[in-house]
Amino acid sequence: MATPFKHETRIQVLTLCSGAPAVVLMTWLLWRSEFSLTVSSILTAGVILFWWGMAHVVAQRVVRPLQTASNLLSALRQEDFSVRGHSPRPDDALGGLMQEINSLSQTLREQRLGALEASALLRSVMFEINVAIFAFDETQGLRLVNRAGEKLLERTSEELLDRSAIELGLGELLTGEASRTVTLSLPNGTGRWGVRRSAFRQEGRPHQLLVMTDLSRALRDEERQAWQRIVRVIGHELNNSLAPIKSIAGTMGKLLTKTPRAEDWESDLHHGLAIIASRADSLGRFMEAYARLARLPPPRFHSVDVGSWIRHVAALETRMKVELQDGPPLTIQADRVQLEQLLINLVRNAVDATTEQNRNGHVTVGWLSSATTLEVWVQDDGPGLADSANLFVPFFTTKPSGTGIGLALSRQIAEAHGGTLTLHNREGATGCVARLALPSPSNTTQELMPT
Repeated sequence: MATPFKHETRIQVLTLCSGAPAVVLMTWLLWRSEFSLTVSSILTAGVILFWWGMAHVVAQRVVRPLQTASNLLSALRQEDFSVRGHSPRPDDALGGLMQEINSLSQTLREQRLGALEASALLRSVMFEINVAIFAFDETQGLRLVNRAGEKLLERTSEELLDRSAIELGLGELLTGEASRTVTLSLPNGTGRWGVRRSAFRQEGRPHQLLVMTDLSRALRDEERQAWQRIVRVIGHELNNSLAPIKSIAGTMGKLLTKTPRAEDWESDLHHGLAIIASRADSLGRFMEAYARLARLPPPRFHSVDVGSWIRHVAALETRMKVELQDGPPLTIQADRVQLEQLLINLVRNAVDATTEQNRNGHVTVGWLSSATTLEVWVQDDGPGLADSANLFVPFFTTKPSGTGIGLALSRQIAEAHGGTLTLHNREGATGCVARLALPSPSNTTQELMPT
């Protein structure tokens, strides 16, 4: 196969061909004229040289701008954005080409600077963040590790890169659930880790990004704070019961050892024993409530008719009539016994708030559903919430005879069913609204819940 001519050669040949008819005609006229042989030869040579020179100049004027554009594009390809093209006339085709190349160079320069700055920021954040980050290629070879990852494995990045996940003890984290909590034994120690895995592509090749968060310290802190709260509450309740018991027991001891005894010593003795029994009974109820909160069994899921469940709970309240706002017919999978206990607590609290200080108000219970959620609401006309921060703190209560268990137990039941329980003050009116959201297969939609 013949090699094609270069572009420069083709331009020059085409230019020569375009002028060839005129040169041939001129040469024929010169040799037909009355000029001498010498003059005709000189003129013919001049015409041919001028013809050839002009063809060469035209070819160069076409080729050189292309070479300039090629050099500019080559500089862009090599990420050299400092080179600029120039044209004597910016309003012609060549000038427009140079302007477009210069604009492209400026745009690429700005994008390059932005990418470098973003990459530097990301690299700084990644290496300074207190979370271990690993990137593995499709062969599970390590391609990237940050400072926290080096500290976790107690090796430098030079020692870790290109090693397989199995060698590093991380192989099992690249399979299974993408987000989970695991217990691992690593060179830096044994602990519980929150693991998140995601996929990305680099240079067209699939990679996996592994992010590991040490949960051990956070869990220990939370556990310690929980124990401190429990000990503080239990200690408070024990002191409230044991202090009067100790004081009364001492007084009763003095009554029995005093001679002669007072005439009403038996009455005082019976009164003291009654107080001790009352405080012991109160302490027993407190411990029973705590045990009930701690021993809540997992829910047993069965089909529950929502309307029947809510109407049954509303009918249990005898202090006032609870108004119902019926929602759509709906059946969910839940533990009816636990849901009844939850709703009883909410209705009881609403009635307590409404009847506080002899207030005349209403308590309303209703439900609605969306494509995936059942929402049950309990609304009252009470004074509203004064301290919403401690609503769900176990043993916190504003009632003189309350245990502080009801709302904590109710939220625990809601979360065990995959739902949520929230309380907030009504907007534009006094009172409170409790909202229970549970997963539901219903496709029925209703009006918005009251505020």
